[in-house]
Amino acid sequence: MIKTVVSTALPVDERLLIKKNVICHGNSNKRICIVTGTHGDELEGQYVCFRLNQIVQQNLEKLNGTVEIYPALNPLGIDSITRGIPGFDLDMNRIFPGNPDGTMTEQVAYTLLRDLQGADMVIDIHSSNIFLREIPQVRINEHTAEKLVPYAKLLDVDFIWVHEAATVLEATLAHSLNSLDTPTLVVEMGVGMRINHGYGNRLVNGILNLMHTLGIWAEAPETISVPTPVVSTGNRVSFLNADASGVFLTEIKNNMIVEKGEKIGEIVSPLTGEVFQTVEAPTRGLLFTLRAYPIVYQGSLLARIHQF
Repeated sequence: MIKTVVSTALPVDERLLIKKNVICHGNSNKRICIVTGTHGDELEGQYVCFRLNQIVQQNLEKLNGTVEIYPALNPLGIDSITRGIPGFDLDMNRIFPGNPDGTMTEQVAYTLLRDLQGADMVIDIHSSNIFLREIPQVRINEHTAEKLVPYAKLLDVDFIWVHEAATVLEATLAHSLNSLDTPTLVVEMGVGMRINHGYGNRLVNGILNLMHTLGIWAEAPETISVPTPVVSTGNRVSFLNADASGVFLTEIKNNMIVEKGEKIGEIVSPLTGEVFQTVEAPTRGLLFTLRAYPIVYQGSLLARIHQF
């Protein structure tokens, strides 16, 4: 059943509509919510919503509870290929928990938060931006790690990054929901403006696995690609930043083990043929983030490595 969560007037006789698909079956009151499209240039979640919709509706007899799918929290951003909310220059994931008496965007955020509140689990799906490529991972605040890491391990991701509290943005949807005792997992994978079917299929598989554990889905998937993901806690992530501006060239892929001193790539000058910087791994570990957009400036993030 398609339901309209938000309907508000826009200029020129148009309306902003945010919709969800509610799929119910059985006698359980348990509810899982899949949300994505908070940033208009992050599209990985669109494929996940499509496949999950298909699988659940074609196997409705296996469902015992409610699945709610929100494919576009920021439909204007998706329509205009804009990360934020166009016309307002706002990052939607920085205005939660919202305000019922505030601006239009604050009212939207408040309404969405209240609609999601009380779910047994919320999966908030993000891609990276156009500059970085991420392996499938879950990001968790250290304050909720004890509760959420066991669930994150069920999602068939490669990596679980437990952030220190100082790095957690309090105005995000996930932080706001977790503060309201609604368990929320943030999934990050792929690259902006693109869809990776392999990553998407794995996450759908993982969501079904999580639903089975919660008692919402009758059977567990036959196989899980990564039954034991790497869990990163504390200060075990190294950041590689550019020392020079230029074009970043690399021959390696992320989701691989690199050795200390191993060459990650080069920053070069197309004008002079110079190599400005040879980028080397500062430590042995898992390369889970890698630059996707080649043009870099001094200070640009090139890679992230989880230290073993």
